[in-house]
This record gives sequence, structure tokens and C-alpha cells, in this order.
Amino acid sequence: MTRILGIDPGSRITGYGVVEFDGPRSRYVASGTVRCADGDLPARLNEIFTGLREVIATHLPDESAIEQVFMHRNADSALKLGQARGAAICACTSHDLAIGEYTPRQIKQAVVGTGAATKVQVQEMVRRLLELPAAPPSDAADALAVALTHGQARQLTERIGAVGGLRAGRMR
Repeated sequence: MTRILGIDPGSRITGYGVVEFDGPRSRYVASGTVRCADGDLPARLNEIFTGLREVIATHLPDESAIEQVFMHRNADSALKLGQARGAAICACTSHDLAIGEYTPRQIKQAVVGTGAATKVQVQEMVRRLLELPAAPPSDAADALAVALTHGQARQLTERIGAVGGLRAGRMR
């Protein structure tokens, strides 16, 4: 069994989702958000780092995966998102977790079947794939979708017998 932490980074709200994989089967473990209080960016980055370290200590994932930053129209927003992503990556690496990286389009393609899926479609497919009674909130659903994407990528890599794990989209 492999337990994967998926992360949807944000400078105000960072979603997390933990999914356990046993071969082709996936099982929901936990999901939620790290919500940052109003304040300066360094304090919010610390909240993200600390909050995700607590999630990791509680749920003990074997690996992690994170959504890559996509280009925003507003450069300031993109920079803040990139910094939030960095805080999340540091939380994972502080626990020695390997990190897979996926674009929003790759995640939507893997979970919904189209890279142009809406947030509502992602929420509904996450609900169905993990057999949840209701669709999770958007940020948690996105993080669960990241974990599901990484789990699918791992399974594919194992099936084709790649040496050394995923080549593209993987950080160490």
C-alpha cells in the first residue's frame, strides 16, 4: 500500500488530500485545507509550512504530489502562489517525501478525462472515484485530484517497468 498526500497550493487557502492506494484500488483517508489568517505573506507561508507538516505527521504519507503553478494574468498573484507552493514543497521535503508535480491540465485529464474540466466536474469525479457521500469542497477536491493523478501515474510507471520511477514531473 502507498499513501499519497496531494496538495493544491494557495497563498490564502492550501488544500490537502490523502489517498491510499492498494494496487488499482484507491481509498480516501483525509482531506481539508490550511487556511491562513490575514497578515503579511511571510506569516502566511509559515502557516502553510506548519499546517502541512502537521498533516504529514498525522497521516504519514509515503509520497506527495503538488499542482504546478500556471501563469496568471497578474504577476503578483503568480509570485505569491509560487511562494506558497515553495512552502508546501519545503514541508514535504522536511519529511523526506518524494514530490510529483502535475499541471492543472494533467490533473483534470487524469481525473475527469478532459484537460478543460470545470471545478464542479473535478469535485464530482473525485466524489465518485473515492466513493464519498458528497463532493468535497473545491480546494480539498483539487488536492485529492492531485493525489489521484499521482497514484495513477505511479501505477502506470510500475506497469511499464520504468527504472527509477517517474522521469517527467517528479522532484526529489
